[in-house]
Amino acid sequence: MSSPAASSPSVAARMSRQASRDTAQELAVRRLLFRWGLRYRVNAKVPGLPRRTVDILFPGPKVAVFLDGCFWHGCPEHATSPKSNAEWWRGKLDRNVSRDLDTTRHLAEDGWTVLRFWEHEPPAAIARTVYTRLRPDGPVPDTADAGDAP
Repeated sequence: MSSPAASSPSVAARMSRQASRDTAQELAVRRLLFRWGLRYRVNAKVPGLPRRTVDILFPGPKVAVFLDGCFWHGCPEHATSPKSNAEWWRGKLDRNVSRDLDTTRHLAEDGWTVLRFWEHEPPAAIARTVYTRLRPDGPVPDTADAGDAP
């Protein structure tokens, strides 16, 4: 299924600027995790699933972290449905949600812990959750200087 033409030049320009990796939120979360001594892989391939990647991967403890965009991944609070090319977009976004569920299932069946967060969640809160999952007995890092904005 080929993509339909953009409904306007401004839509085409906005979509072409849409980051698929290294978003402000991803960078903020990664900076905090690194500052707190955690080392990870970025945009790593999902083991056993071609053409799928994990935003932040901890191979040793088998923890996969996904930072999902509200529009692209169907956030229950903030998802919207485009009015132009509505049928095409509905199919595309439904396939994204289905692919996310399949990826989570695949990783969980292989013994991975999958952590999914929405783009509207504060980076410091995400980083704290990831850190406490990886270091459950350690002290929770101070995020007073981290800020909660991406």
